[in-house]
Amino acid sequence: MTTSPNWSQFQSHQTGIRSLGLSLDTSRMACPPDTLRELAPRFEQAFADMARLEQGAIANPDENRMVGHYWLRTPELAPQPELTREITQSVAAIREFAAAVHAGRIRTPAGQPFTGVLSIGIGGSALGPMFVADALGHPATDKLQIDFVDNTDPDGIARVLAELGSRLGQTLCIVTSKSGGTPETRNGMLLVAAAYRQAGLDFARHAVAITMPGSKLDQAATADQWLARFPMFDWVGGRTSVLSAVGLLPAALQGLDIEGLLAGARDCDAVTRVASLQTNPAAQLAAMWYHATDGQGRKDMVVLPYKDRLLLFSRYLQQLVMESLGKQLDLQGKKVEQGLTVYGNKGSTDQHAYVQQLRDGVPNFFAVLIRVLEAGPDALEVEPGITSGDYLHGFLLGTRAALYENNRPSLMLTIPRVDARTVGGLIALFERAVGLYASLVGINAYHQPGVEAGKKAASQVLALQDRVRGGLGLQPQSAEELARAVGAGDDVELVYLLLEHLAANGRARSTGDGTPGGARFWKVS
Repeated sequence: MTTSPNWSQFQSHQTGIRSLGLSLDTSRMACPPDTLRELAPRFEQAFADMARLEQGAIANPDENRMVGHYWLRTPELAPQPELTREITQSVAAIREFAAAVHAGRIRTPAGQPFTGVLSIGIGGSALGPMFVADALGHPATDKLQIDFVDNTDPDGIARVLAELGSRLGQTLCIVTSKSGGTPETRNGMLLVAAAYRQAGLDFARHAVAITMPGSKLDQAATADQWLARFPMFDWVGGRTSVLSAVGLLPAALQGLDIEGLLAGARDCDAVTRVASLQTNPAAQLAAMWYHATDGQGRKDMVVLPYKDRLLLFSRYLQQLVMESLGKQLDLQGKKVEQGLTVYGNKGSTDQHAYVQQLRDGVPNFFAVLIRVLEAGPDALEVEPGITSGDYLHGFLLGTRAALYENNRPSLMLTIPRVDARTVGGLIALFERAVGLYASLVGINAYHQPGVEAGKKAASQVLALQDRVRGGLGLQPQSAEELARAVGAGDDVELVYLLLEHLAANGRARSTGDGTPGGARFWKVS
């Protein structure tokens, strides 16, 4: 059995943010001191890159954009006074709007107070707000109940609307889209707006937009006189937008402490901005990622928060980390296929799911254990002297020991409790680690060409579907015949898949022998 690190080793591998009670322990990552010494020159460059970013350099050359999510919690650092004003005015407007809704000064057309919020968005416009809402919300204290539409799945949207039921008339609807043209968000908005109309309600009198000034959504919200509009900033990417209006408005309406979120992120930034590999927890985090994966993403990061309130943290981190670091080309245009795979759920559920493989199976990962000191309302002893919270903490420490005994590396993040300040600090910690790691491996963390490629391909698929549907006749045809007829003879497979989808949804008729080649399709008369 491998012995645990000694006490002095444990103490020497601690960094943290004292004002948040946050600490990072790297003692079980088996990172030799020589590795950190070798990385030191690269970190000097990474710290310089981050400083230039915060000073307003064009950090996203593909789109000729600054990257300024750090200014959201420290507006005075913005490189231009007008940016500082825009940020502070946005936060003030959010506070004022939420206060007016809570006080009943902004009401439904029927004169009733709003009791709920339905937030429509996708990607960064949903994952961050959903994480914050779940981490900090509570049915007994939330001022408005919050629900989300985060996909273009009509069945999923119908389930949300069914859950709202008669509450729809007292539900405020937030639509979040930078351009206003994001298909998933647009589709969700159209289906929700139709539900309002079917209920005899005026959607515009319930609707709020978060978007870029002048966008399609902004123009529609202005023309239809929506309740309010809040800005998205060109220099904030979706995956780092949770501390802008994107996340702050739904949080404020829910009744959460948005000042605490911003303060926690600000405190984290103050410590992780310091150009010291030894004392900077975000730099230590990035260094451990580099060490664990050979700087090439060769191992996965498994996030194991031992707290139900942090269940959605790994989903949030999947976008933040994987969309930022998953890049084919480096900054010089060389093919590198970089990335860092993230997955996770929560402890101790994971101990009854995949911890068995983590401990005994393929050693293709490192773990990030998140430890929350305060257990919550936990006075009842389930055994003499032991509470359920003691069990949860014991399972975390036991998993950590079991992994170490079998030479499986892990980090441990400790926070005192899950509150607005610690959540803001966690968000800022991983944002900074992502930026530093991207500099270490020489990639652009702030664009997403793969996402754009997927959107373009989806658009081409839908265009082909229109042609296929138009090519259907009254006589049954095979996928091959239809593909040739619509000029897609080289992609019969795709034509077949589109026909199968159309037939399943009553927009084409089909028959056959159960095989793709034997299927025949014709027009719905």
